[in-house]
Amino acid sequence: MSSPARENRLVIDTRSLVRRPGSMVEESVEAPAPAHFGTDVLTVPEGAPLDIELRLESVMEGVLASGTVRATATGACVRCLEDVDHAVAAEFQELFAYPDRAAHHREASDAEDDEEQLVLEGDTLDLEPVLRDAVVPTLPFQPVCREDCPGLCSECGRPLADDPTHQHEILDPRWAALQSLTGDETEGKRN
Repeated sequence: MSSPARENRLVIDTRSLVRRPGSMVEESVEAPAPAHFGTDVLTVPEGAPLDIELRLESVMEGVLASGTVRATATGACVRCLEDVDHAVAAEFQELFAYPDRAAHHREASDAEDDEEQLVLEGDTLDLEPVLRDAVVPTLPFQPVCREDCPGLCSECGRPLADDPTHQHEILDPRWAALQSLTGDETEGKRN
């Protein structure tokens, strides 16, 4: 039976570093993206590759994980609803404390000021929350396919990029009854 650390490429084994301050390991990791890795508008699809350049350093308090993550997020343009691919590149740095150091820190600090500290689980650390915190804030709230995307026609929903001169003659409904007097009933209809 394989261990969870072997199944999840974002769970990193730190046995070669634990309790050896000053030692360092650098590696390239390709891991599948976890579920819901993004926002409602733009997300890195589950299973898509995350390319991680990782540096692990052993320090007195634990293991410092730093590096960069690259991926491609997908979604829809908020103006025209066309598919959008957005290149993601984010840097991260996080200390994973030894359990005994984290417990000592919690006792010594004021609970109100204490932000949640990541702790090594055995000899492993889980990069997923660190990568999520690094990637999600870099994603645009309103992705567009291109900066000058004109969007969709508010009347018929056609993409305005396909026909920049697209327009509709809109007749005020209060005057529609008078249209029958001219005999040209087709003119009052929308295109």
